[in-house]
Amino acid sequence: MVAEMTGPGPHGSTRPTQDADRLSVVDLLRGVALTGILFMNIFGFALAPRAMEAFRSSPATLDFWVYAVNSILLEGKMRALFGMVFGAGVYLFVKNKPLSGWRLHALTGRRMGLLVVFGLIHAHLLLWSGDILYIYGICGVIVYLFHRVPARWLLVAVPLVALLDFTGSQVFWSGLRAKRLAYVEAVAAQSRGAVPTPAQGAAVAAWKEVEHTMIPDKARAEEITRQMRGRYAEVARRVRTQSWRAETQLLFMEIPDSVALMLFGLALLRLGFISGAWELSTYRRMAIVGYGLGVPLVAFSFICGVVVTPTLESAIAFMERTPVNWIDIIYPFQRILLVMGHASLLVLLHRSGKFAGLTARFQAVGQMAFTNYIAHTVICTLTFFGYGLGLYGKLPFWQTQVFALGVGVLALTWSPWWLARFRFGPLEWVWRSLTYLRLQPMRRQGASMGDVAKVVSGG
Repeated sequence: MVAEMTGPGPHGSTRPTQDADRLSVVDLLRGVALTGILFMNIFGFALAPRAMEAFRSSPATLDFWVYAVNSILLEGKMRALFGMVFGAGVYLFVKNKPLSGWRLHALTGRRMGLLVVFGLIHAHLLLWSGDILYIYGICGVIVYLFHRVPARWLLVAVPLVALLDFTGSQVFWSGLRAKRLAYVEAVAAQSRGAVPTPAQGAAVAAWKEVEHTMIPDKARAEEITRQMRGRYAEVARRVRTQSWRAETQLLFMEIPDSVALMLFGLALLRLGFISGAWELSTYRRMAIVGYGLGVPLVAFSFICGVVVTPTLESAIAFMERTPVNWIDIIYPFQRILLVMGHASLLVLLHRSGKFAGLTARFQAVGQMAFTNYIAHTVICTLTFFGYGLGLYGKLPFWQTQVFALGVGVLALTWSPWWLARFRFGPLEWVWRSLTYLRLQPMRRQGASMGDVAKVVSGG
């Protein structure tokens, strides 16, 4: 609950929350975001390539409606919320440190450098090609450089997110389209009996490489499915190739958007929004505006995808005839609107005290986000990949979402249990100990289950 007033708050007469309460709101947002991310990551863990084509334009199926809800409420929004909270966390890490100058730079650099290392281990040893730790470690250093910039200037990140999102996607779209058109022209020339020129041969090879790495045909999709159901070495060959490409070729496409979202979150923390310090009426208005404008926009984008590009072939045909992917213009706006709606609703729920037990459990998940994130990977890889149970590509889409829900419930159960006994999650303890170059106190002396609510609320 929010503390009583001692002075005017940033948006009226409501007293700002105390530090412990502010941290609990951040943990709540982080925990919800991490749980929501799993519902999206399960695509990569469990679904064979092109699996969604079977139901993406079939409203008569349960899979279609589960996918619709997922796309409208979660897709892109949970990762954006997590990025914003990560940016807030960069500020929380440094704001009360009795250090300055190179000592603070070194401490932050070591913390973020460790995150990069953990990301490499996550991607190349635990075999998750969707790792975010690597890029977050890099972006965290950039965000740290701006942590003293006034919040009003950091709010430039809002239009910057939209601009960078669209610019980056359009550059990628244009490059991909140019390769496709060159390939089509080369194939057409060959079909007329012309001897292929070196440029045409290169165009064919370039597009075949795109198909091999990004947009597999049905034969390639079946090959990938067999590979993902194979032994560890077979799975590793595919996943490591994907991860290396994301860590190198695609890295500079990911950094601007991630940094902008982190700076936006940092600004919202300093302005009191993420900490839960604004007037309740302001959060209500933010939720109404966020959902009122965001849901129609994202629903429109979803419908366009269903009608215009339900299959890979239709998506390629759309790319061939469309110089500018105009649907992408909507994405950054609907994403931010939905994220602000989600965050406002969660703060209202936290401030109301309703469902306090549930929100406390999400706070515990947020406090142990690092451990839970890696646990998601371990559980999912051992369930779906071939060196585990080998269920890759074998479950209907809705069942993969039920599985994600089960993993989320497991985290909501074990995280409070662990934090009632220990100060940090296991990986949080490792990260903290390596950051400060000394072992941190871990066990809570004399703790019991009755301490859970106090622990997860920051008390």
